[in-house]
Amino acid sequence: MASSAIRPRTATLKPPATLDSDMTDDYAERLRANRREKDDFFAEHPQSPIPPEHRDDFDGLDYFAPNPDYRVEATVTVHDDPEPVEMETTASNPVRYLRIVTFAFEVDGEEHTLAGYRQEGDDGAVFVPFRDKTTGQQTYRNGRYMELEPDGDLADGDAVTIDFNLAYSPFCAYSETFSCPLPPEENWLEIVVPAGEKAPDIE
Repeated sequence: MASSAIRPRTATLKPPATLDSDMTDDYAERLRANRREKDDFFAEHPQSPIPPEHRDDFDGLDYFAPNPDYRVEATVTVHDDPEPVEMETTASNPVRYLRIVTFAFEVDGEEHTLAGYRQEGDDGAVFVPFRDKTTGQQTYRNGRYMELEPDGDLADGDAVTIDFNLAYSPFCAYSETFSCPLPPEENWLEIVVPAGEKAPDIE
């Protein structure tokens, strides 16, 4: 399991659904409510990653507007014999994960893939760290994370939804006291993903 420092928010892995206008409006409002809840946690909770000396000036995280185009259907490939992947961290102490699944999906008609990981012995959320063309520009310089919680065991050919609107910055974006895995090169997307959290401005 990844450390609590990088698990402030989870995303649910769901069967894909068509987003009609009513569902889009409802989804956007639920997403905004989720963001308000996270902002409150960061502003007030003792376990907030924001250093205490900066909390009085904190007025919420910056986000891209909710965008259903970045809530995409993905096809699952399960790795029955998961390969170990050593990830570098912001503190230069590598951590080992297992590549357990690959998600294939399309954005603007082009196919892309992201690998999902767990640490050995972990049967919880699937960890999906990634970079894209906003990394170091509009979003945190060391990439963003998603965590996907399947309802049950994943199988080859399963269709699931990956929601980039829930992509978030790891805790090390707010304080160097945290150590966070860096997305491996296989999860560097060669596209712009204008969804989820923007780079934090904590000074």
